[in-house]
Amino acid sequence: MSNYYLDTSALVKRYINETGSAWLRALVDPALSPVLIVSQLLIVEMTSAFNRRLREGTVNRDDYTRMMDAFRDDCLVEYRIMPLNGSIIDLACELLERHPLRAYDVIHLSTAIVINRLLVAHEMPTLTFLCADKRLLDAATAEGLAVDNPNEHP
Repeated sequence: MSNYYLDTSALVKRYINETGSAWLRALVDPALSPVLIVSQLLIVEMTSAFNRRLREGTVNRDDYTRMMDAFRDDCLVEYRIMPLNGSIIDLACELLERHPLRAYDVIHLSTAIVINRLLVAHEMPTLTFLCADKRLLDAATAEGLAVDNPNEHP
């Protein structure tokens, strides 16, 4: 069993063809039974990403509807959605003192760290942090997480 934390820059590749999309889709294939963990805030970020592409004209209305429907279905069935809580917020504030991250990015990182600590405490396989943002990947690596960048798998 593989545990993955996906930030928005990684997960969007599941729904929109970009560099690394084929690799990511193969990695999260339900037939492989991966555990896919996301932050609750990812729902807002994914909706924003899809709407931006619709406004920019890189997807049409039918594509947008298809992506949103698939994403909503996957949220119900495939993703383990971690709600924000005090420990995630507190850790995010600490991480901002160590790393030059944006607010939503640090929430992804702190959520992944909290989840990883729980996995380690229960002697379960650790997670891999999937992200396409170098600064965030560097911070995740510095905090001891295993990382992978879909953009490095064209």
